[in-house]
Order: sequence, then C-alpha cells, then structure tokens
Amino acid sequence: MSEVLAHARRIVVKVGSSLVTNEGKGLDEAAISEWCRQLAALVHGGREVIMVSSGAIAEGMKRLGWSIRPKEINELQAAAAVGQMGLAQMYETKLRENQLGSAQVLLTHADLADRERYLNARSTLLTLLAHQVVPVINENDTVVNDEIKFGDNDTLGALVANLVEADALVILTDQKGLFSADPRRDPRAEFVHQAQAGDPALEAMAGGAGSSIGSGGMITKILAAKRAAGSGASTVIAWGREPDVLVRLSQGEAIGTLLVAQTAKMQARKQWMADHLQLRGAVCVDAGALVKLQSEGKSLLPIGMTAVEGDFKRGDVIAIKGPQGEVLGRGLANYASAEARLICRKPSADFEALLGFVAEPEMVHRDNLVLQR
Repeated sequence: MSEVLAHARRIVVKVGSSLVTNEGKGLDEAAISEWCRQLAALVHGGREVIMVSSGAIAEGMKRLGWSIRPKEINELQAAAAVGQMGLAQMYETKLRENQLGSAQVLLTHADLADRERYLNARSTLLTLLAHQVVPVINENDTVVNDEIKFGDNDTLGALVANLVEADALVILTDQKGLFSADPRRDPRAEFVHQAQAGDPALEAMAGGAGSSIGSGGMITKILAAKRAAGSGASTVIAWGREPDVLVRLSQGEAIGTLLVAQTAKMQARKQWMADHLQLRGAVCVDAGALVKLQSEGKSLLPIGMTAVEGDFKRGDVIAIKGPQGEVLGRGLANYASAEARLICRKPSADFEALLGFVAEPEMVHRDNLVLQR
C-alpha cells in the first residue's frame, strides 16, 4: 500500500451517502469540511484529486421530510433535484475555505459509453485538474432513470478513474474495509488487508447493500475495484471517518483494504485501444509527423496530415498511416472526418476560421494514441 498510494499522482475519491449525510440526517457539514481540508492538502502537495460524492437523493429526502427512500422514479428524481443544490453548495463553500476552486460535474454512464461524450468529459476534467480545481462529480439522477434504479456511485467512481487514467481510487465507506464475511453477523470474520482486484473470491466475501440510505454495498465496491483495475488503478476501501484518512493514505500508511491492479496503466490503455477492431477511417501523415510520433512521442497535429480516409466521428478509433501507406498505429479522433479534411495541413491557429470552433489542437492526443512496435 505504501508504494501504491504514496506514488499516486492522480486520485479519485468516492464517498457514500451514509457518510455524506450522517445516515440520512442531512449533510454532515463537519465531515465534508474535513474531507475538503484533506483534499486541499493533497492538491497543495502536488496531487490531482477528483471527488465523486453521493448524497443528493439522501439530502433531498431530508429537505422534503421523507424518512424512507422512495421507490417511484419521479420521487427519486425530485429528491435528487432538491438535494443536489445543497450538496454542490456545501462542497463549494468548504473547498473555497481551503483556497481551492470547485466544479460541479453531473455524469451518467451513457456519457462515458459514447466515445464523443467520453472525450468531451475527459477534456473537461483534465482541464479542471490542470487549473487546480477539484471536480465534484455525481450521477445526473434528476434526468436518468436507469442510473437511479440500477446505478451506484462506486461504479461511477471506477468509470471516472478509467476516464482520467487515475493512479488510484479511494472508496470511503462506513466500514473499516473488506472482511472475509459480514462482521455484523459472523464474529469469525477476518479483515482483508490486501488482495488482488478482480479475484473472484472477493465477490463471495461481499454481502448486499448495508444501508437504507445508499443503494450500494460492499459488493459494488468489489466490482468497482475490478473495473478500475482494468485501466491500471488500484483501489483502497477505507472508513471515511478515520482521522486524516486521505492524507495518511497518500503518505503510504496502510489503512483499510487495498485491492491491487495487476495491469500497468499504459498496458491497459493500449489493450483498450487494441480492442477496437473496427476502424472507422484513417489519416495519413508526412515524414515530419512520422518522426514526431515515433521518435519524440508527440501528439498528431493536423498540420502533419496529408490525407483523410473514410467517414468517422469525433471519438471514433482511426488508423494512423505513414507516408508509404503503412499502418503506424491507431488513436481516438478529436475531429470528425469532414472537419479533419478542412484542417488537414493547417496550423491550429486557422481552426476557428475554418471550422467555426476549436476542440483541441491535436487530431489525436498522445494519451489516446497507440503505435505499433
């Protein structure tokens, strides 16, 4: 654990409803203030952090005077709409007290499944991190039915970790970590200090939802760790009220349960790209761009492109071809094929005049580019 967390530069932190709302009594100002203080310590120490916070529906229930979580979708959406106002305001206030900017980002699983929306979300989050702004992410429960009925923010935390290629996912919960059985029912349950993310035995250990306030449980955390491991991020499950839990974890202290990712980040990224068997098109590059891609590890700029093949959209996986038509690799296109043809051989300064907008200066960013060996 000392290696994983001490060297983690980009960290996604997820907190559950029972912690954020003190078991449904309303937003726990003291707890949120404490987490924000620790987030600030990490950011000021050179880390990049994203907060994925549950609590909107639970806070909305409190404000509406509801003691039992409703089952009707329209009531859940109403609670989310009411509660999200207070949740965002609380984080904004507490982060500002620690000299940090904040941004509210509402996502759905669909935003991360569609490659164009995936790129948009990724670009926004990375820009916020570059400006030392802490994104506070929640599911957009107000407008999406399936996410309220079936979704959970443990999964969303893992998806965000994949999206920004985080080094670690920290899930703060109302339990100390993972036990071999439910410690509330089995006195012989043993604490699991470390295991391999994705180990099938972990799912057998985890029970169902443990709180009437939230919708998850230990099983969703185990599955989230498995998902995060797919992009090379290890996961820590820890008690959210442990003093200085985030700071101590970042210093390498062993707290909670560590589920280690077995796949390196770059290897996972390349595998993800390689899994896209159907390429929608291609761009051809000149000799100068070839050198920058292969020898210097640079992004692909439109000025180095000589031709555009096929019909593709922003976010589609396309082939990168060399001067002789040889396939150099593949990457995610920042521009659709029609737009790419307009900016081919053009500097980024001309994009706005040619397109009416500027998405990114690169055709394919180096983080979304996999070259063949």
